Amino acid sequence: MTTQSILLLVLFLVVLLALSYPLGLYMAKVAGDAPVPGLGWLQKCENLLYRWAGLSNDKAMGWKGYAIALIVFNTLGALFVYGLQRLQAILPFNPQGLPAITPDSSFNTAVSFVANTNWQGYSGEQAMSYLTQMLGLACQNFFSAATGIAVIFALIRGFSSRSSKSIGNLWVDLVRSTLYILLPLSLALSVVFMGEGVIQNFSPYKEVTLLDQVAYETPKTTADGQPVLDAAGKPVMEAQVAKTQTIAMGPVASQESIKMLGTNGGGFFNANSAHPYENPTVMSNFLQMLAIFLIPAGLCFTFGRMVGDMRQGWAVIAAMTLIFVALTAGVMGAEQQANPALQTLGVDQQQSSLQSGGNMEGKETRFGISSSTLFAAITTAASCGAVNSMHDSYMPLGGMVPLLLMQFGEVIFGGVGTGLYGMLMFAILAVFIAGLMIGRTPEYLGKKIQAYEMKMVSLAILVTPALVLTGTAIAVMVDAGTAGVANPGAHGFSEILYAFTSAANNNGSAFAGLSANTPFYNVMLAIAMWFGRFAVIVPVLAVAGSLANKQRLTANSGTMPTHGPMFIMLLIGIVVLVGVLNYVPALALGPVIEHLQLFTQ
Repeated sequence: MTTQSILLLVLFLVVLLALSYPLGLYMAKVAGDAPVPGLGWLQKCENLLYRWAGLSNDKAMGWKGYAIALIVFNTLGALFVYGLQRLQAILPFNPQGLPAITPDSSFNTAVSFVANTNWQGYSGEQAMSYLTQMLGLACQNFFSAATGIAVIFALIRGFSSRSSKSIGNLWVDLVRSTLYILLPLSLALSVVFMGEGVIQNFSPYKEVTLLDQVAYETPKTTADGQPVLDAAGKPVMEAQVAKTQTIAMGPVASQESIKMLGTNGGGFFNANSAHPYENPTVMSNFLQMLAIFLIPAGLCFTFGRMVGDMRQGWAVIAAMTLIFVALTAGVMGAEQQANPALQTLGVDQQQSSLQSGGNMEGKETRFGISSSTLFAAITTAASCGAVNSMHDSYMPLGGMVPLLLMQFGEVIFGGVGTGLYGMLMFAILAVFIAGLMIGRTPEYLGKKIQAYEMKMVSLAILVTPALVLTGTAIAVMVDAGTAGVANPGAHGFSEILYAFTSAANNNGSAFAGLSANTPFYNVMLAIAMWFGRFAVIVPVLAVAGSLANKQRLTANSGTMPTHGPMFIMLLIGIVVLVGVLNYVPALALGPVIEHLQLFTQ
């Protein structure tokens, strides 16, 4: 790591802590039943929404009712986004006249955005109309993030309540999360982004004249689109000259803010946050990184406040931060070293006042190694999936770090709500193992952890590895899976493993060398995304309901403290151990072998 990398990481963590702590305390008030102080006017809007929807905001829900309502709500959202894509050709706000999206791609995209994954097998500016982007994708960015916040609120209530059959009201949690948290933050950040140069308009795409014409060749085709071949069977090429360029426009800033704050990650443009209209400056880049971690970090303090012991929140965020710093140092170090393949060509890869040095392939010069690798670590730790560099171009071990951050279960800060409830599942597992070691009934926050909770925790933790490894195995065995691999060998395996890891853990980033916009991958990844989201949420809500129904016991001399250094290290050990046991064989076949091949040639 360079001095610049260290200083950037320290600055990021300090600013994150300064912003997330007060936000966390505020979100604890949003999770409560009482009006939020100083926002009485928003409460009037909230009550009006309940009246319009015909909902009762004081009706308590058990965990089963909460789970059913959540799944129905998200299923309807997926159907709406699917229909919007299929009909976009005849709907308004489509100045480019973009055609309807294919059925398999529409299915994949609908599931992806509802599941907070935002996997994109398409190019946004070439496929989606402004209406689809705003009414379909951007709205689901809010709803999927609010769903994650609702689930963590329900789980925390399970810990803090005393012999209650209720874990809250889903509709209240969704409305309050959106109205009091996501909308205000998104509006403020959108204005800041526009000030930094992120575009926000409804203009048709601009056709501009190039200063320098570009000559190139394309294969000659017949009237029915078939390539013309010469006597040797090779394509006949036609000389072409590009005189103009089409520059995409659109309402980008308003979607960029919720894309980051909601840990959604789906870019308006295909290049995502590497595009200068999405992420134009070093300041916008830093703000985007902060926005990704802001709510997940703040929810740790929300957890501490709601259970009545801030030390619990500090313990969880300490465990997350230690793992994050260690892996971020790994990716920064891996990318700062020279690429042996380029060294043999005499390419200068030394750091100097004129260049970042290291492996700059796939990275923006305006961000360099430090900001690119920190962004990569943040976006994969937080299940966001937005990228400002191409992970497929990273060094083998550098690319393995984003893989590991996802394979740990997206609990290192993780997505909005999802990261914390995932980490709390590991915390329950940690106290269970500790209880077995000392011969006592395990307790966490005064709630006894028994067989039912452990079954649900096991399901929540193991469902994503099962989806990842099963999906990867099927893809490498069938022709439809291997057909999309552009780089055969170890790296091609890594591309497939990354795709299913990203989908099942609801991240959405990709090793972009894999051509995944095919019926096979669209369907397979959609299945992984749906069950990676909701097959985890249902067991988490079951744990919340079970804990809520239990008495909260008073701590005594035999109670294991869950806020000190010993528990933090135990929690880290459990997270790392589960990840290692699940994925080391697969990682050995991909990035590890590729690293050995690269450095032993």
